[in-house]
Amino acid sequence: MIDLQGYRANVGIVLHNAAGQVFWCKRCGQDAWQFPQGGMREHETTEEALFRELEEETGLVAGDVEVIAQSQDWLKYRLPPHLIRRHSFPKCIGQKQRWFLLRMKSDESSIKLDQSERPEFERWTWVDYWLPMDEVVFFKRAVYKRALNEFAPILDREIK
Repeated sequence: MIDLQGYRANVGIVLHNAAGQVFWCKRCGQDAWQFPQGGMREHETTEEALFRELEEETGLVAGDVEVIAQSQDWLKYRLPPHLIRRHSFPKCIGQKQRWFLLRMKSDESSIKLDQSERPEFERWTWVDYWLPMDEVVFFKRAVYKRALNEFAPILDREIK
């Protein structure tokens, strides 16, 4: 689903544990780490996309997590020019994302990165809440900063 401005609708997932750490994933075959995220399908709500992407990328289902918050707005980033597929229609220039903050309820053994035909991630770890803002690929940093800043006060209340 690409809007008239060229942004693909997407969901982003910040999953935290009881210690306030966040779930950080290494992309398959790359030296790149990110939060789980994925595109929305036509006629799919953000919540439906959230749980579909969560299961595809992490093996976790709705019962393994609790939705704590959702970003108030769509957060957008533009792709660098070399990543734009110039001959696709409609042309996608970036992503607009609705972010979700989730609490892990189940045991870590529920996490299975190989639940889809083409897994997105090969490794995961729990990291300090603010680390992803500086470690994610450069063109996503502003969106990560906005999402983490929006969720920080909510997470502070969660872990106290």
